[in-house]
Amino acid sequence: MRNPFSKTFEPHELQMFDFMQGIKFFERLRQKELSRFLPAMHERKYVRDEVVFFSKDPSQALYLIRRGQIDLTIDVRENFETIMQLKRGEAFGENSLLENAKRTYTALVTSDEADLIVIPHFAIQEIFDSNPKIKAKMMTSLAEYYNTNNQRLFRSYRESFGFFSLRQMFE
Repeated sequence: MRNPFSKTFEPHELQMFDFMQGIKFFERLRQKELSRFLPAMHERKYVRDEVVFFSKDPSQALYLIRRGQIDLTIDVRENFETIMQLKRGEAFGENSLLENAKRTYTALVTSDEADLIVIPHFAIQEIFDSNPKIKAKMMTSLAEYYNTNNQRLFRSYRESFGFFSLRQMFE
């Protein structure tokens, strides 16, 4: 039986919840928990070749891709090498879930246009401070994300016959 006193959500909010739950970092959250992010979210439009942020910038926001494509790149001897291409329904800037983190890659728009939802770091931290369950769920998703990336890195290393020094990763 449905509780008549429970919060009901507008259709546009329900659509946003569906979108968010398709993204790794929000997949464990219930609608009521997701609703905490809505006031902090704003949409920003970008154009081709616009940089969303640079490597080593402070991690000031988490980005959700509504439309477009983003390339995550790293600097390799004064060149940019794409490490991942992201599209609708994916997120980047995940280290904004951590405190005092810096960007590890540069995020570049590679489609003609991109619509991104921006969630500022300070808003995420306020939500985490007031709701440890949300923080625990999102940190679990973040840990799984980093674990998957580590597995990819080690597989790539094995397949490349060790053309780079893996020891540098742990220094």
